[in-house]
Formats: sequence, structure tokens, C-alpha cells
Amino acid sequence: MSRDLPKYTVPSLTPEDGARVAAILQERLHALNDLALTLKHVHWNVVGPHFIAVHEMLDPQVDAVRLMVDATAERIATLGVAPVGTPGALVAARTWDDYAIGRASTTEHLGALDAVYVGVITDHRRAAADTEELDTVTNDLLVGHLSELELFHWFVRAHLESSGGALSTAGASTEKGAAAAAKSATTSDSAQ
Repeated sequence: MSRDLPKYTVPSLTPEDGARVAAILQERLHALNDLALTLKHVHWNVVGPHFIAVHEMLDPQVDAVRLMVDATAERIATLGVAPVGTPGALVAARTWDDYAIGRASTTEHLGALDAVYVGVITDHRRAAADTEELDTVTNDLLVGHLSELELFHWFVRAHLESSGGALSTAGASTEKGAAAAAKSATTSDSAQ
């Protein structure tokens, strides 16, 4: 948390609590900005069977995540803190690696996006839990984001799920690992 407290915050929060909530939201702002850029990167670099379905599925996700970015930044400002949305600040603050897949098949990108969404949603849930008692308005904002993010994650996972309900990316812990697992499952399915 920044040592500089806001000069004001929302009624019923102390400046310290306003700064704490804003710091939680700043982390989410970086993650959501990164997610929007990653989704657009995938949109541009996905190839192969089901290209158009995946290409067109991603644009509404990008638009929705960009709206989440704006709402998050505006909440930070409402709390009396200046939101930081510059690329350099994002890169300096992030605790995750850059998206690792370039031009690749729909299956590989969807496998990698499964891992991306797991990370974003897990951290968003943690932020929601951290704000539940502290600030109900911020908590409501984050819970609303989670509803959409989990829906988008389901859209991605529906492409990776077998008719028996197994995910081709199960057990993968990295984007590259998830992409390889998804590709391997597709290759073994087409060989049968």
C-alpha cells in the first residue's frame, strides 16, 4: 500500500481503508488490462479449425473486460486515489509472465487461455474476499466482474471439454503446458 493517503475517500471509510481498497483494486486493474491485451493478442494470432468461432468469441470478451478496466479505475479514483494504467506500471507491478503463445492453433490458444482465466479469476476472488467486510461497493464491483469472467472461462473451457466432462488441460499449471495438453488431446482425438 502506498505511504501517501488520499486527501479524501468515500463516506464511512477512513483514508487508510480507502487507500487499502484502492491498492487491492490497482492490482486488479493491472490484471484486467493485461487480460484485455492478451485476449486481443489471441484474437489476432489464432489459426486453424474453428478459427472464426474463436476469433469472434473473443471480441465481446475484450469489450467486457475493457469495461471492467474502466469501472475499476473509476472506483479507485472515487476512493480518492489516482489509478495507474500505464504499460510500464503494469509490467513493473505484475507477478505473472507475459502471455507465452504467438501464432498458434485455436486449441493451443484456448488451452493457454484456460490457464490465464484460472489465474485472473483466482486473484479476483481473493480480492473480493479481501473487500467483503471492508467496502461493500468495491466487493459488489468485483463480484459482478467474477460473474462475467467465469462465464467467459466457461466459453473457453467448453472447447476443451470432452463429452464425458474431462478437461484436456486438467493438471496443467502453465500457459504453455495447458496449450500443449490441449493440442495433445486434439491430436489423440483425431487419431481415433
